[in-house]
Amino acid sequence: MTKKLILACSLLLGLVFFSCNKTTQQKDQSATNNADSSEVQQQPANTAAQIMDKPQVPVLCYHRITDGSKGDYTVTPATFEAHMKILKDSGYNSVSPDQLYDYLVFNKTLPAKPVMITFDDSRIEHTEIAAPVMEKYGFRGVFFIMTITYNKKNYMTTEQIAQLAKAGHTIGMHSWDHTMASKYKDSTDWQKQVIEPKKKLEGIIGKPVSYWAYPNGVTNHEASTEMSKYFKLSFILSTKRDSIQPLQTVRRMITPDMSAQNLLKSMRRTF
Repeated sequence: MTKKLILACSLLLGLVFFSCNKTTQQKDQSATNNADSSEVQQQPANTAAQIMDKPQVPVLCYHRITDGSKGDYTVTPATFEAHMKILKDSGYNSVSPDQLYDYLVFNKTLPAKPVMITFDDSRIEHTEIAAPVMEKYGFRGVFFIMTITYNKKNYMTTEQIAQLAKAGHTIGMHSWDHTMASKYKDSTDWQKQVIEPKKKLEGIIGKPVSYWAYPNGVTNHEASTEMSKYFKLSFILSTKRDSIQPLQTVRRMITPDMSAQNLLKSMRRTF
């Protein structure tokens, strides 16, 4: 047998061995992935009582970010940046509602010192000021959209909302026109305030909308129970949770124009 023939046979055998070995590895990896997926699916969800017993994650709630007005629902751009900087410098990591849900329901691990940063009412400064500052510090936020404001002056456009979703932020619902959920009386109200605007918002961002923030942070047991049909988590303010519907009454704290150090103190007191 010539040297060229011996070399050709050796190369052919090597290719056969590599192909078989790669196929075996792919099958092994596929089996592992399927096992992991099966394990997640089979893991039982926590009960309401177990969810209530879990340590709460700090959830911040911002509204206006401007130098042009004052009040408990307004912070200046400088204050907002100071808040983000001290969170970063203190080792906090922003978490998404998906991560919070998996932690509450399936005991998934969260990053060290988790915090959720949320915004209500669809204000233009949320995309022009808040999002760039958060991204500067490696954070992502949750923007709860009041859908009646689409494309109106001082509010976000539908294109800006879609861009936030593409940038890795979470888009949630804040009702159609800020009517409190405790005032929804029949299916007509739910259709107007929740079902129709949810469907339209999902069309804008091309993703499911799975999270809700109650207008004024107000709900009752009946509204929270109904909300569970549409959302994985719903957010109140820093009031009492519903022990039967803890996933639909996740607490947040209003973040006024306080110093960065006072922000940390308030987070520790509230959560």
